[in-house]
Amino acid sequence: MSASAVHSLWTTAADPITKIDAPKIEYGQLSPTLIVIGAAILGVLIEAFVPRKSRYYAQVFLSVVALAASFAAVVALAARGYGTTKAGIAAMGAIAVDGPALFLQGTILLAGILGVFTFAERRLDPETHGNKVDSFAAQAASVPGSDSEKAAVKAGFTTTEVFPLLLFAIGGMLIFPAANDLLTLFIALEVFSLPLYLLCAVARRKRLMSQEAAVKYFLLGAFASAFTVFGIALLYGYAGSVKYATIAQVVDGTIGDINPALADTMGNDALLLIGAAMIVMGLLFKVGAVPFHMWTPDVYQGAPTPVTGFMAAATKVAAFGALLRLLYVVLPGLRWDWRPVMWAVAVVTMLGGAIVAITQTDIKRLLAYSSIAHAGFILAGVIAASPDGVSSVLFYLGAYSFVTIGAFAVVTLVRDAGGEATHLSKWAGLGRRSPLVAAVFAVFLLAFAGIPLTSGFAGKFAVFKAAAEGGAGAIVVVGVISSAIAAFFYIRVIVLMFFSEPRPEGPTVAVPSPLTMTAIAVGVAVTLVLGIAPQYFLDLAGQAGVFVR
Repeated sequence: MSASAVHSLWTTAADPITKIDAPKIEYGQLSPTLIVIGAAILGVLIEAFVPRKSRYYAQVFLSVVALAASFAAVVALAARGYGTTKAGIAAMGAIAVDGPALFLQGTILLAGILGVFTFAERRLDPETHGNKVDSFAAQAASVPGSDSEKAAVKAGFTTTEVFPLLLFAIGGMLIFPAANDLLTLFIALEVFSLPLYLLCAVARRKRLMSQEAAVKYFLLGAFASAFTVFGIALLYGYAGSVKYATIAQVVDGTIGDINPALADTMGNDALLLIGAAMIVMGLLFKVGAVPFHMWTPDVYQGAPTPVTGFMAAATKVAAFGALLRLLYVVLPGLRWDWRPVMWAVAVVTMLGGAIVAITQTDIKRLLAYSSIAHAGFILAGVIAASPDGVSSVLFYLGAYSFVTIGAFAVVTLVRDAGGEATHLSKWAGLGRRSPLVAAVFAVFLLAFAGIPLTSGFAGKFAVFKAAAEGGAGAIVVVGVISSAIAAFFYIRVIVLMFFSEPRPEGPTVAVPSPLTMTAIAVGVAVTLVLGIAPQYFLDLAGQAGVFVR
C-alpha cells in the first residue's frame, strides 16, 4: 500500500473529530470553590517565597479573607435564586448548584473560618526559646525526638503549611456535596481527604500518637476510597454513564438511547446493587457510621485538637451532603433496597456510639463516640426519604458543626505540663477553678445531649419528626433511647466539673487569644440562638431542601 493511500486513509478516519467543543464553565456559579482553591494555591506560593517570619500572618490573613469572600459568594448565589428557582447544573454537568449544595457549602465555609481561628491560636502553650508556638509540629518532616526537631523548636519554626492544607480540604468539601457525577465525587473525596491525613500527623505534643492516628486514618481511608472507585466502575458498567441523571434514568427504566457497546450489561441489577452498596460504604466511612467507625476514636484522639474539631464538623457536613444527593437523586428508584440497610446502620450507629461512649476516660475519645452516635441520629433524617428529611438533616448538620468546633476549642484550653489535659479525671472540679470555661463546655454538652433550649434539641426534634412522618417510627424510639443513654455520659462530665473537689495538682485553664475566644463565643451563640429561636433557620433549610434533578 502506497504512502499516499495510507495518508488518505488516515485523514478520512480523522475527519469526524476535527472539531472539539470548548467546555462551557459557569465561573460565577462555581466562584465559592474557585476562590478557596485559588487561595490554597496562593498559600503554597507564600510558603515558597515569603520570609519565614512573615508567613504565619500572611497565611492567616489570606485564609480568613478567602473563606469570607467564598461565603459572600455563596450568599450572593442564594440571593440571586440559585438555591431555588434558578437551581441548575454547572460545569458541563459535573456540579449541581442548588439549595442543598449552597446551604452545605455555607455551613462548611463558616466552620472553616472558625477552624482557621483555632489553627492560628498561639497563646496556649508557654513560649519556647522566646517564640510563640501553636498546636502544630515545629518541622513536620523531622523525626520525633531527633536533633533536627530540637533545632527546629529552638529556631522557632512553625508549620504554616497547615493553612493551605486546610484550604485544599475545604475546597474538596465544597465540591463533594455538589458533585453531579461519580468522577467529580471521587476527585472531591480525594482532594479533601489527603490534606486531612497530613493535618492529623503534625501535632506538636504527643507526635508519635499523632502520626499513628494519621497512618490509621490514611490506610482505612485508602480502603474506603478503593471501595468507592470499584463501586463507581460497577455503576458505570450498569448505566453506561457516570452522570447522576443518566444512572437515575436507567434505574427507573426511562432512558431512551442506549449505547450498543453497553447494551449487554445495562440493566444488570447485580452491578447496580453491588456498585451502589460500595459507594454508600465509602460515604458511611467518611461519616463515621458503625461498622465503618473504627478509625474515629483513634484519629480524634491523636490528631491536633484544632484539626479534630474542624474535621469532626466539616467532614460530616460534606459526607452527609454527598450521601443525601446519591440516595435522593441517583437511587430514588432503589428506595426499597437501600432503606432497610440504612435502618440497620442507623440503629447500630446510634446505640453503638452511645453505649461505648459510657466507658471512655479520655474527653476526645468520648466526643468521638458521641459524634458516631450523632451520625446515627442524622441517618434517621436520611431514612425519612422526604423533603422534610432533607431539610431536617441540613439543619442538624448546621447546628452540630458549630457545637463541635466550640467543644473541641474548649478542650484546647485545659492544660497541664504535658500539653492538653484530656483525661477525664483531670477535669474534676474544673467548675470551681474556672467557672466560665466549665459553664461554656456544659452548654455544648447539653446541646450534644439534645436538652431543650439548645440547638441539639431543635435538630433532633426536626430529624425524628421527619423520620416518624416517613414511616420510620421504630427508628425514632431507638433514637430516643440512645439519646437517653448519651445524656448519661454528658451529664456525668458536667457533674464531674461542678460537683467534685478540684485536685491540688490539677490542670490550669490557659487564657486564649481573641481568635479561640471568637470560635467558642460563636459556637455558644449559634447553639443558643438555634435552640431558642430555630424557626427562621428551619425555614431556610426547608427552602434549601430541594435537589436539582
